[in-house]
Amino acid sequence: RPVPLEEVAPMRLRHTFPKSIRSYWGRFVASALSEGLGPILLFAPRRRAAEKLAMELAMELPAPSPLMLKDDQKRLLGDRLSRMIHRRITYHHSGLSYAARAGVIEPLAKAGQLRVVIATMGLASGINFSLRSVGLVADSYRRDYQEFPIQPDELLQMFGRAGRRGIDDIGYVLTGGGGARLRDAHPARLARSAMVDWGALLSIMHAAKDAGGNPFEHAVKVQQRLFTSKPIFLGVESAMENPEAPCGFASDAERARYVKRKVREILNSQSEWENNPEIQEVPMEKALAPVYRDASGELMPGWAIKEPPKSYARWVVDHCRPLMTLEHVVDRMGEGRTCVLDDSGKWKLFGKSLLIADRLQSGKLVLAKWARRLTHWRGRQISDGVLEKTLKPLIEKKLRQKGQEVVRFVNRKRSVEVHLNVGKQPLSVCVDQQGVPLWAPAVRRVAPSACQGCSLKDTCRQLSAKTGTAMLWRRLKLIEANGEPTQRGRILSFFSHGDGLAVAAALECPSYPLDEFIYDIANLHAGHRFSRDEHRWGGRLAVICHEAFGYQNIPGYLENGIPVQYGYGAESIVMDIHENGLNKHKWVTEFLGAGDIDRIIIEWRSLLRQVIHAPSLEWDRWMAFKELAARTLNDTQSPTLTELPELAYEQRQRIDHRLRWGSASRE
Repeated sequence: RPVPLEEVAPMRLRHTFPKSIRSYWGRFVASALSEGLGPILLFAPRRRAAEKLAMELAMELPAPSPLMLKDDQKRLLGDRLSRMIHRRITYHHSGLSYAARAGVIEPLAKAGQLRVVIATMGLASGINFSLRSVGLVADSYRRDYQEFPIQPDELLQMFGRAGRRGIDDIGYVLTGGGGARLRDAHPARLARSAMVDWGALLSIMHAAKDAGGNPFEHAVKVQQRLFTSKPIFLGVESAMENPEAPCGFASDAERARYVKRKVREILNSQSEWENNPEIQEVPMEKALAPVYRDASGELMPGWAIKEPPKSYARWVVDHCRPLMTLEHVVDRMGEGRTCVLDDSGKWKLFGKSLLIADRLQSGKLVLAKWARRLTHWRGRQISDGVLEKTLKPLIEKKLRQKGQEVVRFVNRKRSVEVHLNVGKQPLSVCVDQQGVPLWAPAVRRVAPSACQGCSLKDTCRQLSAKTGTAMLWRRLKLIEANGEPTQRGRILSFFSHGDGLAVAAALECPSYPLDEFIYDIANLHAGHRFSRDEHRWGGRLAVICHEAFGYQNIPGYLENGIPVQYGYGAESIVMDIHENGLNKHKWVTEFLGAGDIDRIIIEWRSLLRQVIHAPSLEWDRWMAFKELAARTLNDTQSPTLTELPELAYEQRQRIDHRLRWGSASRE
């Protein structure tokens, strides 16, 4: 550092303060100013804390030699901030307008006119200005509703704001309580991000395709030339070394997953292994159950195979039994007990037996509940005549409608039963290439046919099945199988991070009006501040992104299927300000500052410029969007073009910020 740092604990100094200074931070700052350590820069965790602390200090601390502001400076600051700066105390955060920050506060701070500045921690990452002393109000900060502890390298950056080159011989780090110390700050070890720049690589791949080259080969060469201690792979390196694989997959992850996949095969009615047979619903009476003969000549019914044998070598189909001849299968079909319908053939034919009525000692019949419900019969007791003439035909008709055929009615001594043929009921079975419906055939799981005779099978087994960059591109439809960028991929390459994904998805939706979308792109960088009480992930653009990309999470590009910095609500503000630039201040709230609105206007105009200067495509909606962006940009003005006021002569003079009251002594 050009200015060395020292650590001072102001609260360890004994001073006699006026009764008006009651708060901890009031005494903390007053003690430091009494030692001549001003001006002081304090970092607060969030905007509201910075404003509250600045107001508190302005009320408690004395204001010798108040700062006189010009009328144009007061107009940019507003009454509240002007009164505060009059006492040489202010806050600084991105919610302030660009003119207030760049035109008044920062020039005054650089000129040494401000005694205390309370800033949010975002200032530490910039190089706007430094003050003589720096202190931290908290050891964590909030971002997008999440609390983050301050990291050692962030501490170093904040403490680095202490000491002004050419003005201070020493910069001071003010500590207190159990807060961070100078020894806690140290630089982070720099390492290249493992993220891949999709836009740059897709542009290179498009150029390679136009030149007649291999898109993947050019992309891999670029990645290999990047300076990094740990190689970053695209997931096509092994596939490029072995391009003639029978499977035809161009990415390593696809090959790794394909070779580890097991394909289901059945031993069909012709004793041949058949790949992925079709599953159909057929009447049970048409389904067949195969019985196999193994290599030793032993018969093995397909339904009796609990665990597949080590080898199906020399297995053949001996015969097929009708499924209706298997008692345990019929037993599972519907209600009732299993009965024999016909035993005159080679195998017994089974069906179902249902109790219709119980016979009382008086000879009357009591109908079963299911029979009453089926026929909508109101009475419980009936005679044999009613059963024969009315109920039996009605029961037969109703059961036939349900796919159950009545074979016969059986009159027993104490009951009446009906025997049913359930062969019409549908059953899901495998239908082989010969059209034979097979129930419970012999099944094996083998490697895909393309891998069975492939010499690269062992190589592919060693590849990682983790989703690589190339596979992600394929999943998002950014490239073709040969690596050529698609229309969506070309649009992505014109933007940074996930912005291009959202733009491409919106342009692919023909029902999305361009005159609405031109404002909706402002939401891509809006974050959480513009949604107010509404859902941050709302809006039509978010819905279209969900339809195109689902709810995928891709670091740096998508969060739940939407670009990471997306925030609903900015489009209304941008549209209103575009129509009338004087409407900006009506959108300012306690949570949304003028600086936030300035920032989103700048971001929106930047996106419009990217659209305008992007290459042309043979796509009508893209070209129409480029023309609309050019017209819209010409109708707007950047907030940074505001004419900033000059500092007055008195505001450029050096001032002593020391507060003088009782003597100080060190413990």
